[in-house]
Amino acid sequence: MSFDFIKDKDKKIYFIGIGGISMSGLAEILLEKNFKVAGSDIKTSPVTNKLVSNGALINIGQVEENISEDIDLVVYTAAVSKDNPELLKAKELNIPIMSRAEFLGHLMKGHKFNVAIAGTHGKTTTTSMVSHIFLNANLDPTILVGGQLDAINGNVRTGNSEYFLTEACEYKGSFLKFFPYIGVILNIDADHLDFYKDIDDIQNAFIKFAKLIPKNGYLICYGEDPRMGKVISECNCNVLTYGLTNGNVVAKNMKFDEKGCASFDVYAANEMITSVKLNVPGKHNILNALASICVSLSLDIPTNLISKGLESFKGTHRRFEIKGVKNGITVVDDYAHHPTEIKATLSAAKNYPHNKIFCVFQPHTYSRTLNLFKEFTEAFGDADELILADIYAAREKDTGVVSSSMLANKIKETKSACFNFHSFEEIVSYLNKNAKNGDVILTVGAGDVFKVGEMYLK
Repeated sequence: MSFDFIKDKDKKIYFIGIGGISMSGLAEILLEKNFKVAGSDIKTSPVTNKLVSNGALINIGQVEENISEDIDLVVYTAAVSKDNPELLKAKELNIPIMSRAEFLGHLMKGHKFNVAIAGTHGKTTTTSMVSHIFLNANLDPTILVGGQLDAINGNVRTGNSEYFLTEACEYKGSFLKFFPYIGVILNIDADHLDFYKDIDDIQNAFIKFAKLIPKNGYLICYGEDPRMGKVISECNCNVLTYGLTNGNVVAKNMKFDEKGCASFDVYAANEMITSVKLNVPGKHNILNALASICVSLSLDIPTNLISKGLESFKGTHRRFEIKGVKNGITVVDDYAHHPTEIKATLSAAKNYPHNKIFCVFQPHTYSRTLNLFKEFTEAFGDADELILADIYAAREKDTGVVSSSMLANKIKETKSACFNFHSFEEIVSYLNKNAKNGDVILTVGAGDVFKVGEMYLK
């Protein structure tokens, strides 16, 4: 289906799963442009309430009666199953159907400078860093970010310029529907193995993504990632690499403050171009900042504006977010759900003032827990105590093949302070009895484990 976002404003667009972080962002952009927006989700949330207040019609529950002939286009997420009753009804009525990624690609077509930030880890933080730089440089960008960013009062901003900034997720090849002028690849790691065959299959997807970039565009990537060489060799555009020791842009003279936040000098072609002070902790955020700097340099943003933009960034919600302090115990929440991310988050926590780190981890999906079981058993070395919640199913069903208890039993072979509780109430009770003044409680996972920290603080 061809879709003109200027001429087709009388069209009614229906989003299946409108409450999701990415779908709600697309819906908000359309509402800003005065489209008719409707959709459904399985439950109400602050996100759906906000959309309703902005003019969307939202059904709670997904039944075929929600789909009527006056709908001009149905948009669905990769998580929607093929037997979804609304999707089936739309097909029966011959209503045009588009995936979220295809729809986002159509939105991007209306902009000249599309920046798509991809990679297994760090997309939300890097997109947020670039957002701060673009806003500081008054570029008036349209922004779609996979988290809540205070600078834009949510996860979406509708601009009126040629600049479009979005995360680019590799799940089910979604990012292959995009039209990047600048494509960023932060890293290539094994994940989404419920869809990809293996790491080589994942690497090939990133190669295809890089090939989408036009000849006059830019591929920006972490040059020290061993899988990036093949991606670079097969793309047909300008390339900027970054790293801590090797790359076109590198960080030197790194120092960390008492909260684990880095300051460093930025060098390009062996020449110092600026200094940066970050207000988010962890060595991994130096790499995220370097990626953001490369994006900005490729768009000729002055270095003083780049530095100011990065310094103004204090994090997104659910990314090493300090939730509060109770009895001298700091509660921090982080979205990390892959072993590599967990290691980076715990490394950042080690540099944060603490006596003991209590890590409360909720595995996300049975398939990821099973496919990366060995990696998960080795990810928690920097935690003093590890508490496992039961697996968050998300889109999957429990087949009994893997569980948090199995993971705990394996981890206990090398780490005695590891526990598995089956309810958040049990976890909070344990923390109340064992956490002491000066300790850090770190809730980790992509599900609803953040509620543990909120319950503890209450």
